[in-house]
Amino acid sequence: MIEATGLTKRYGSKTAVDNVTFSVKPGQVTGFLGPNGAGKSTTMRLAVGLDRPSGGTITINGRRYADLKAPLREVGVLLDAKAVHTGRSAINHLRALAATHSIGRARVDEVIALAGLESVARKRVGGFSLGMGQRLGIAAALLGDPATLILDEPVNGLDPEGVIWVRNLARFLASEGRTVFLSSHLMSEMAQTADHIIVLGRGRIIADAPVNEILALATGTAVLVRTPDAERFGALLAAPDITIAHREPHLLQVTGLSAAMIGELAASNCVVLHELSPQSGSLEDAYLALTKDEVEYHAGEVAR
Repeated sequence: MIEATGLTKRYGSKTAVDNVTFSVKPGQVTGFLGPNGAGKSTTMRLAVGLDRPSGGTITINGRRYADLKAPLREVGVLLDAKAVHTGRSAINHLRALAATHSIGRARVDEVIALAGLESVARKRVGGFSLGMGQRLGIAAALLGDPATLILDEPVNGLDPEGVIWVRNLARFLASEGRTVFLSSHLMSEMAQTADHIIVLGRGRIIADAPVNEILALATGTAVLVRTPDAERFGALLAAPDITIAHREPHLLQVTGLSAAMIGELAASNCVVLHELSPQSGSLEDAYLALTKDEVEYHAGEVAR
């Protein structure tokens, strides 16, 4: 288990992590979300002792990372896949790590096979693609067969097969009772992988709940309405809090009214409906609703 209590990190006048308290429990995959600059990577660095908290604590199985006698055997970490000596081969990189904890070569061979690196195991890491570097980083995290995994953007640069591999791996490790804590910007993937979600915004927790509860926070859930009388019905539906988009000549996307309310309005006005389909909210919808006021870096609009 990973536990943070009042965790705070300041860099001069900038507060990157602001009095954060949460727990990451074993037996489930916990996703860590937030806009760029929200403090996710800083929190993970604090967890493994790469930064010192300005206040509060964060522990792994009740102890600070610095107090763990054999860190590789207790915590697998992937924070920066590029943090590797580029002149070493993949197998020698893993063997060097293994030697620090008396981990045998057989285990090195196991994680190389698990990560799909057999064909490039003796090639220099400097020539690896981003995806192959990620696979090597995950192999290193698994080297000590740890009970806790902390993975920052593990699917970054992976092809679709690699993304599915990480998803299945994370869920398998959690099913064994391990603690799996991972961040990602791929909302669709996180929705399929995580059991629990923690959302950070400007260094503070803005959501900490099971995935189904996070999904329930989604706003703007739409209803598709297909009718041969779309123009007239759109005018009847119009209201200050209602958004209506004309997807096709006879298809409306209505946000702000339930399907039942739309159906009743259609019946009372003798409007023929060919389709009335509620569109369930996605994790992306929920995430955007939660973080709409927490985004620190906004892109400009594209000129038209």
